[in-house]
Parts: sequence; structure tokens; C-alpha cells
Amino acid sequence: MYRHAFGPYRKQGICVCLKPVATIMKKKPVFQHLSIDYYSATPKYLQLANSIMKAIAEGRIHKDDILPSINELSFEFEIARDTAEKGYKYLKNIGVLSSVPGKGYFVLDTNLKQQRKIFLLFNKLSPHKKIIYDAFVKTLGELASVDFYIYNNDFDFFTRLIQNAGKDYTHYVIIPHFLDGGENAHDVINLIPKEKLILLDKLVPGIAGQYGAVYENFEKDIYSALEQALPQLSKYHTIKIIVPFYTYHPGEILKGFTRFCQQYAFNYKLVHNIANEPIKEGEAYINLMEDDLVTLIEKILATKMKLGKHVGVISYNETPLKKIILNGITTISTDFEMMGRKTAELILEQSVQHVEIPFSLTLRNSL
Repeated sequence: MYRHAFGPYRKQGICVCLKPVATIMKKKPVFQHLSIDYYSATPKYLQLANSIMKAIAEGRIHKDDILPSINELSFEFEIARDTAEKGYKYLKNIGVLSSVPGKGYFVLDTNLKQQRKIFLLFNKLSPHKKIIYDAFVKTLGELASVDFYIYNNDFDFFTRLIQNAGKDYTHYVIIPHFLDGGENAHDVINLIPKEKLILLDKLVPGIAGQYGAVYENFEKDIYSALEQALPQLSKYHTIKIIVPFYTYHPGEILKGFTRFCQQYAFNYKLVHNIANEPIKEGEAYINLMEDDLVTLIEKILATKMKLGKHVGVISYNETPLKKIILNGITTISTDFEMMGRKTAELILEQSVQHVEIPFSLTLRNSL
């Protein structure tokens, strides 16, 4: 189990605002406590909101203080009025600000201790999960705490962690991948209040109510990726997919793979142990696990066959090394940075939207 807390999460950067001297002298004193980093990838509305919360937490802005108008914010920071208004609305939605017609926005509550406390549950640690995690934490911004747990694809451990998580979290973000027992995952996840739930990476049938989700469509993605690679695959008569017998990978991947092979009249085979599989000319291989890719490449190198001509390879999940290995390995991969960022944005916007993350096919010499 891993447990980390983040808060406040401060950003560093340079803020450059060029204004006439007369304008600078007339601006409200509160502006000296607010800032926007124009080099930051965090949305400006969220930077504005975080900046106000930071000033409140430090006692520089007080309860009932009147804040600058939307027009003043727009002019001072050179941002759109909609951006300034979105920042204020976000703070209003979480109970920090309120507004009165003709008076504007003012500080309603200076107690920020309970803002955005998140229970984050991953199935395992990997380079791709780290990308998701880093983007998630970065986008959350300041005054957020994240309790981070790993359940190692173990459904019983997953169940215990959720049952013991407590009820004081504002959000529960869960990646639901299991080696076995996952058919009952919906019963466990349904214990979580749906307005606080965000499913990450995969949807789970049987979840009741309205909840957030940032997910991959595994069946559609592999089918579409193979369809895009059809010109390159046409030189092979057989496609084999390597899936360990004991795996957490979604069955939807095999459904999409099988549907593609049947649609385009390829011979196909599910391989559980690549170490025992003979490599033959005219075959293309799809691997899901990094260890299987290493074994597959070793077996190909032990033959006289040429990769991309006599035998083909497609690997799941892009990594820097796959750009280099044997002059490049073709990959099917989702945008992990977007997945983490979109998940954080659902939390910040109090949204129960379902967001499907796009995949990409990167063609290289291995096919």
C-alpha cells in the first residue's frame, strides 16, 4: 500500500503583465495576492481560483471581502471574461465565494481544510500509470490532498481498501482491473456515493446512478487500430495475440481482435505463452505485456527472418524505447497524460460526465 498526500501543490513560473504605470497604481490591493502563470499548463480559471484560495488560507483575503469584478480580472490578467467568470463560479460551487447582484463576488467561507480530499486507487504501478498520476496531481492544483493506494489486481484487497476508506473523501477515483473475482466489482463500487465516484481507464457494468468516468473503449480501439494498419498487415496471413493465461487485461480486447480477424479473413490465434510458440514466416504478433515483447523479439532475432517483412509485431502502450528497438516497434496506445488530466478536471468541475480517451496507432518498421 502506498499513501501520499499533496497540498498545497505550488506551481513555479513567470508572470508578465505589462500595464501603464497609472493603471498599476490604481488597481485594487487584492491583486498583489493574485497571480497567473502564463507558462503553466493548468487552466487559467483554475489558477485564478487556486490563487484566491491560497490568499484566503494565508489570511491575506478575509471573510466578506469584496473581490475584483469580472471585467477587472479580465483586464488585469489579460484573460477572457468567460475565464475569469469560470474561476469565480468554481469557487462559488465549492462554497468559498458567493455573489449579490450589484455588489459582486465576496468571500463566503474561509475554512478551506476540507477542500478536495481524494481517494485514489490504482491496480498496479507502471510507467504508464505514473504518467496518469503525474498529470492528475498536476492538474488538481493547490489545496488538494490525494491518498494513493495500490491493490495489485487483487480483488479481495481492493474490496478491503474501499470498505475501510471512510466517508470523508470528496472523491473516489478507481482503476478497476482484476486478475480474478472482478465479476462482483460492481457490488463493491456501488458502496461509494455516485456523486463522489470517478471510474478511470475502464467502465464496469452494473454501476448504478450518475458518476464520472474517464475510460478506454478497448474493443473498439483495437479493432480500429488494426483496421488502420490493414495495408501493412496484408502481407501476413496469420495474426496472433499474446495474452497471459492469468491476466487482468479486459476481455474486450480479445473481442475486438477476433472481430477484426473474422471481418478481414485473417487466420488468428490466442497465445498464452510466447516462449513455447514457434515463430513462422507470414505471421504478425500483438503483445500486451512488456515481458512478452522481450521474449518475442529474442525469438525473432534467433531466426533469419526480417522484422517487418517476414514477421510483424504490434505492441500495446507507447514507450520511448519502442521508437528505437529494431528501428521502431509499431504501437497501439492511449493518451495517458490526457487520461490523468481529464480525471482531475471532472473533480474540479464537479462533473459526472463520461469521457472516452482516444487511442493512437503509431506505424513503424516492425510491421
